Amino acid sequence: MTKLHFISKTFLAFHSILLLAVVGFAQTKIPSPRDPVIATTESISADRVLVVENADSPASVEITKYYMTKRGVKKKLSVHCQDSAVAANKETMAFKDFQNQIEEPLRKFLASNTDIDFIVLTKGVPIRLTDAPLGISGSRCSLDSFIAALDYSERKDVVPLQLKDTAFTGKCYANRFWNSQKRFTHADFGGYLVTRLDGYTVDDAKSLVDRAIAAESKKPTGNILIDIAAGFGVGDISAVPFSPVKDSKPALQVINEMGYKQWNADLAAAVKSLESAGKPVILEDTEKFAGKQTTLMGYGSWGSNDPKFVAADYKGLVFSPGGIAETAVSTSGRTFLPTSGGQSLVADLIVNGVTGVKGYCNEPLLLAIASPSILFDRYTTGWTLAESFYAASRFVGWEDIVIGDPLCAPYR
Repeated sequence: MTKLHFISKTFLAFHSILLLAVVGFAQTKIPSPRDPVIATTESISADRVLVVENADSPASVEITKYYMTKRGVKKKLSVHCQDSAVAANKETMAFKDFQNQIEEPLRKFLASNTDIDFIVLTKGVPIRLTDAPLGISGSRCSLDSFIAALDYSERKDVVPLQLKDTAFTGKCYANRFWNSQKRFTHADFGGYLVTRLDGYTVDDAKSLVDRAIAAESKKPTGNILIDIAAGFGVGDISAVPFSPVKDSKPALQVINEMGYKQWNADLAAAVKSLESAGKPVILEDTEKFAGKQTTLMGYGSWGSNDPKFVAADYKGLVFSPGGIAETAVSTSGRTFLPTSGGQSLVADLIVNGVTGVKGYCNEPLLLAIASPSILFDRYTTGWTLAESFYAASRFVGWEDIVIGDPLCAPYR
């Protein structure tokens, strides 16, 4: 996905013409997100959750204790590694160090605790790996997403992918939980649903826990705001959700980037689905950037990639407990420490009350951005925050970082 900052009308016109000439991607026959997904009142047991704390990070230790106490989680793995809470250069970890300091003890723990489905990382655990076998340019990926695909290389039913764009290639796996109509277990799908409690401060990270719990104590209220960047055009809504994987054969597939129109179509499909389900939704489908909205239960937009983006309006979005968000921004999760410049950050949405959000530590391509129609469908049907974001995500072992308490399910 191109890192858009300033886009001319000439470029948009040229890009629209180009898109009309592109042959559509092969489609895999998959259920529509608008097909009935069984609503459920099932609570996910805290016994299925493992928290990973960095014992060398005071921030990580404090957040871990807070979360485990609040949620009644009993399983914890303490590791020793660099403290990503103290400096931006500590947010990136060498793969060899990760293998020795995190992956090895984690695999050992999981081997003797086979009931784990959800893994929670805490601020202080690095967010990014270098020299890894997966990720952008085949070497840089999200630490979180690498763990999500922890056993994929050992399975015979996974599809390895090579992602291609004009500037780079990348390696990852097709997410076996993508667009699932069935709730997640490690036994059924492999991998793990990995989320992170993070933010600019320890209090920001702890607030994610408080909001998740508060959201489950009352009926969800608030709108879901969908902001379509009209200048990009809108593709075929009937083709949503777009699946780039041609088949399920465990052989390498090469995947090219999708067009901007296709993600706009997914945003539009989310609106249609939410309206048909009777959920309050606000659609902004002009060239205006929609910001400064309050009491939001959901938000989907192009963030700073919107040609009419207004930073103050983005930072003026306010969420109700349980509110989740996704933005089509290449590096929205590049740091969880105070910074300036660059593209819009999901950390600013955490400050303004979001309970769950997905970001990216490196260029992910537009294909990696969560499908809004799947994300909001699953979440408002009663699935957990973790299940909703992962069901909406095409890849694992890539650049994704999911923020929030995995157990959060306000529509349960």
